Amino acid sequence: MALQNASASQSFLPIREIRDSVVVLVDGGMRMVLMASSLNFALKSQDEQMALLIQFQNFVNALDFHVEFFIQSRRLDIQPYLRILEDRMKEQTNDLVKIQTKEYLDFVKNFTESTNVMSKSFFVVVPYSPPIVEIQRGVFGKLFGGRSKKTEMESAAADSFEKHRSQLEQRSYVVAQSLASLGVRSVILGTEELVELYYKLFNPGEKDAPQEGSYTNNEAV
Repeated sequence: MALQNASASQSFLPIREIRDSVVVLVDGGMRMVLMASSLNFALKSQDEQMALLIQFQNFVNALDFHVEFFIQSRRLDIQPYLRILEDRMKEQTNDLVKIQTKEYLDFVKNFTESTNVMSKSFFVVVPYSPPIVEIQRGVFGKLFGGRSKKTEMESAAADSFEKHRSQLEQRSYVVAQSLASLGVRSVILGTEELVELYYKLFNPGEKDAPQEGSYTNNEAV
């Protein structure tokens, strides 16, 4: 049932495939996703806050392409941590430490039952759109080309993908360097990490992500 629901969800996504750290959209557009660290703005001094605002403004104004910032909030699954505490409590030979561990375990259980403990992840989406002429050329080549022509087109498409991926990667590095100047660390998500990210976004109730191959949207090709 879970796999059927996943397949149904994929048919509505504008994603054609995910490969080589790139999300390829149905319309030919390409995206890279950076995971970024957080920055506690409220704990900065007034001068530091002003400096950060100016740096961020300069960063945005310097871009000649748009970027998207989004935050993913998920309820933190505390059960694995509770199981570790329970195992350690059972293994503990010191009665005093065992009692303290039990009290701490009960405190964590009661706290998480009464309060939603959320984990937040921060992402930056960097886009790149290949020239429309190249996209149209690829479509017509598939429709009207023979077998040999299709082979040539596939080879050309692979070369074209690498070229555009390089352009997208350069944009991502520019964004990463600008974020670093603000004190924010970032990393480009790999293929498996992207699959897991999108799977969790569209299947919030599921804990395990599908295999990488099952996330290629063949219906949209």
